[in-house]
Amino acid sequence: MIRHLFISLLLCISVCSYCQENTLFCKQVTALKSTIESKHFAPKTLNDTTSKHIYKLFLKEMDADKDYFLKSDITNFNVDEFKLDNYIENGNCQFIDKYISVLEHNIKLNITKLEALKNIPLDYSGTLTLQHTPEKFYTFYKDETALNNGLKKRISYRIITKLLDENSDIETLKKNFNSLEKIAKNIIIENEICLLNELLNKDGGINTFVKHAFLNAYVKVNDPNSSFFNSTQKLTYQNKLSKNQLSFGIITTKNDNGDIVVANIIPGSAAFENGKFEEDDIIQSISNGKSIFRIHCVSNEDIILYLNKEEHKTLTFSIKKKNGTLQDIKLTKSNIKVEDNAIRGYLINDVSNYGYIKIPSFYTNFESPNGRGLTADIAKELYKLQKENIEGLILDLRFNGGGSMQEAIELSGMFIDRGPVAIIKSKNGENFTIKDHKRGSFYSKPIVILVNDYSASASELFAAAMQDYNRAIIVGSKTYGKSSAQTILPLSIEDSSLGFAKLTIQAFYRITGESHQAVGVIPDIKLPSLYDNFNTAESNKPHALQNTTTNVSLKHVPFTKINTNIAANSSKTRILNDENFKKISEINKAFYNLLYKRGIKYKLTLNDVFEEKKRRQATLDFIFEAQDTQPALFKILNTKSTTELLKYNSDDKEQNDTVLKTLSQDIYINEAKHILKNLTTPN
Repeated sequence: MIRHLFISLLLCISVCSYCQENTLFCKQVTALKSTIESKHFAPKTLNDTTSKHIYKLFLKEMDADKDYFLKSDITNFNVDEFKLDNYIENGNCQFIDKYISVLEHNIKLNITKLEALKNIPLDYSGTLTLQHTPEKFYTFYKDETALNNGLKKRISYRIITKLLDENSDIETLKKNFNSLEKIAKNIIIENEICLLNELLNKDGGINTFVKHAFLNAYVKVNDPNSSFFNSTQKLTYQNKLSKNQLSFGIITTKNDNGDIVVANIIPGSAAFENGKFEEDDIIQSISNGKSIFRIHCVSNEDIILYLNKEEHKTLTFSIKKKNGTLQDIKLTKSNIKVEDNAIRGYLINDVSNYGYIKIPSFYTNFESPNGRGLTADIAKELYKLQKENIEGLILDLRFNGGGSMQEAIELSGMFIDRGPVAIIKSKNGENFTIKDHKRGSFYSKPIVILVNDYSASASELFAAAMQDYNRAIIVGSKTYGKSSAQTILPLSIEDSSLGFAKLTIQAFYRITGESHQAVGVIPDIKLPSLYDNFNTAESNKPHALQNTTTNVSLKHVPFTKINTNIAANSSKTRILNDENFKKISEINKAFYNLLYKRGIKYKLTLNDVFEEKKRRQATLDFIFEAQDTQPALFKILNTKSTTELLKYNSDDKEQNDTVLKTLSQDIYINEAKHILKNLTTPN
C-alpha cells in the first residue's frame, strides 16, 4: 500500500511538473501573440500561409542541417503545417510535445549509433563517395539505415581530415594509418557525442530548446530581425558591446562542428588593437604559460569562465584561420578603451593630405564605459586631422553592421547645416522627422564614404543622409538593406519568466521619402566586391520587410550636386586596368563556386580526400592570400597627436604599425584616395 502511494506521489509530481512547463509555454505563446500584434511594425496575420512559414522556420530552428529528423518524422509533423495558426489562436500547446519527444529520441538514437561505431571498422576502400553539398541541397535522411550510413560517412571523413590536418607527410600517414585512425576515431566520435549531449543538457533541456525554437520561429515569421529572448539571451545581447571590466575583447561561440570560434571582436579591446583576430577564427587551445587548455568537447560557457578568471591576465591563443593556417597570438587583458582605440584618424599622403577614419560600429554612450559615443570620438579625431590641413576625408563603413541610430543621426549633423536627417514611421502610420538642430557643420571639405555588402542599418542611415544632401560620394558595393529599428520588450511586465521579444517597431526612411529597406544604399561609384552575388543581403532573408515609400513633411536643402563624372570615369578606367581588382573578380567567382555550388564527387579514401583537400586549400589560399608580401599602395601616417601618444605605449605602437601596414595595402582605400584626389584637384 505504501509502495503504491509512493509511486502515485512520484507520478503526480512528475505530471504536475510537466503541466507547469506546458502552462508556462502556453502563457508564452499567448503573451507573444499579444505583443507581436500590438507592438510589431507590420505583424503578419495568422492564417494558413503564416502557419506554413512558421512551420518551416520551426523545423529549421530545431534541425538546421537536417541531421536528426527522418523523412517519416517530417511526414508525421506535416499534419501541423497549416494548423499552427489555429493552435496559437486557441491557446492549444499540446502540439509541441511530439516535437520534443521525437527530437529527444532521435538525438539519443544518434548517440547510440555513434557509440556502436566505436567497435565497427569503417570503410576507407573507396566504395563510398563524397561531394561538397551547399546547405540549399540538404535533405532529411530517408530512414534509420540512411542515417547510419550518413554517420559512418561523416565520421570517416572527419577522421581522415583530422589526420591530414595533423600530418603533412601523406606517405608517413599511409604507413601509420591503422594506429593513428584508431586514436582519431575515438576523439572524433566522442566529440560528436559530446555535441549531442550538450544539446540534451542545455539549460532546460530539449523541452525548453524546442519550445524556444517555436517561439523564435513565430517571431521571425514577422521579419528576420525580430527574435525571442530568454532572460540570459536578453542580457547577453544587451551587454555585447558593454564590457567595462578587464577583458581580452573576444566574444566566442560554438559552431556546429563543436569548434569554439571568434564570433565578435569588441571595438577598443585588446583583441581589436592586436588586429590579428578575425571573426570565425577557430580557437584550438589557450595557454596561460603554465598549462595548456585544449579546446575539445568543452562548452562555450567553459571558455568564457576560463577567459574571465582573474589570474588569467595574459594568455596565448592558438587559432586556426579560415585558410587553414595556424597562429599563436599573445594577448593581455585591458579595459575597453573606446575613446583611444575604437576610432583613430590617419593621414594619407599624396598631392595633398587626406584623412582616413574607420568606423567599426555606431556605439553609443551607454555602450561605452567612458560615457562617450561614436560621434564624440569622430569629432576628436577629425579635429586632429584638420590640424594637419587635410583636403578631403575618407570614412570607412565597410562591415559596419550598425548600432545606435541616434549616433548615426548625430554624426550626420556634423557634416550638414541644420535640417532633416531621417524619417521614422511608427506602427500606426505616423511619421516623425528627425532633425539636426545645430547650425553649421564640423567639417566642410569633400568626403568619400566606403561601403560594402555588410554595411547595414545605422551605417546605411548615415550614408543615405550624406548621399541625399550631396554631402559625400558613396563608393563601394550596394549595402545590406536594413531600414528598421528593434527594441526588446518583456512578454509580461509582471512575470519575467515568460521571456522577451526583440521586435521591429519602426521603419526608417530617407529624407526623400524613399527607403533603402531590401534595396540597400546604391553607391555613386561602384567597385567590384568579393561578395558580389552572394545573396547575403536583407532582401534574401525569409520574410524581410518590403521596400515602401512615405510622405515628406519637411524638405531638406541639399548642397550643390557633386559632379562625379570625371571621378567615376577615372575610377572605371583604373579598375579595368588594375590587376588587384581583376583578381577580386576572379576570387569572387572562386569563392562563390566553393560555397554555393556542388563539388566534384570523389572516393572516401585517404588519397582522394587528400587530393580534394589540396584542391580546396588551393582555392582558399587564392581567396585568402596573405597580404604580408603585398607592396604598400600609398603612404599612410599617424597624426602628430597620435604619434606623440604612441611614444609612451610600446604595445600600442607595435599594433599601430601593423594597422598602418594593412591599411597601406588596401585596394579599396587606395581607390577611394584616387577618387578623393579627382574631386579635390582642379581640372
